[in-house]
Amino acid sequence: MFRAAFHRVFYHVVVTGLRWFLHFGSRTTLRVYGTIPKGACVMVSNHISHFDPPFLSGWLPRKIDWIAMAELFGASWSRAVFTWLDVIPVDRTGDDRTALRHALRRLELGRMIGVFPEGGIRDGVRSILSGAEMREGAFLLATKAGCPVVPVVILGSERLYNAKNWLPWRRARVYIAVGDPVEPLAGAGRGAARGRLRDDTAAALVALKDRLMADCGLAEDDLPHSPQERMREP
Repeated sequence: MFRAAFHRVFYHVVVTGLRWFLHFGSRTTLRVYGTIPKGACVMVSNHISHFDPPFLSGWLPRKIDWIAMAELFGASWSRAVFTWLDVIPVDRTGDDRTALRHALRRLELGRMIGVFPEGGIRDGVRSILSGAEMREGAFLLATKAGCPVVPVVILGSERLYNAKNWLPWRRARVYIAVGDPVEPLAGAGRGAARGRLRDDTAAALVALKDRLMADCGLAEDDLPHSPQERMREP
């Protein structure tokens, strides 16, 4: 019990500190078009920069237990920090059953698991916002746990790679949108349910991106670009 309480306090201290830090370089707009459910759910988002986890943890109104690559746990200090933040390490080279079991236990406790199903930072045609393929892990988790997937879109965070955008008079605009939960298909076999959940989530993410762009008056240049492109911008 003490360990769980320590993890919660540590998480909120770190996330609050990062949120204040990100205020120096960004103006963030949050649009919640659906309902972030209580209880177990899997949050699925596109991934455009290393700033995405603190943005999503800082602006979404629920604690997120992230799934992250095991390489982040390589040093003793990083292993301690990410463990205290309730991050679940996953070996991306194979079928990591240990990570799956840990994530399912968290879902049994009614927590929200965060996943970037692109498997890394992606832009352009490689982005799920352009219809690129997603990895299966998030949907395997959701179908096994019988819980919904919450689609989230983030735009603009990669602009923070450009040092000029940290100047007070030209802070980057970052946009986050949350859509309606996508429920697993009832009565279907697990494989069919997982495939349908993946396809429905993919469609929801593209529709959510289009709605966010329309509501906020965004243009093509606001869609994900590579960090290198953003760093070269004047």
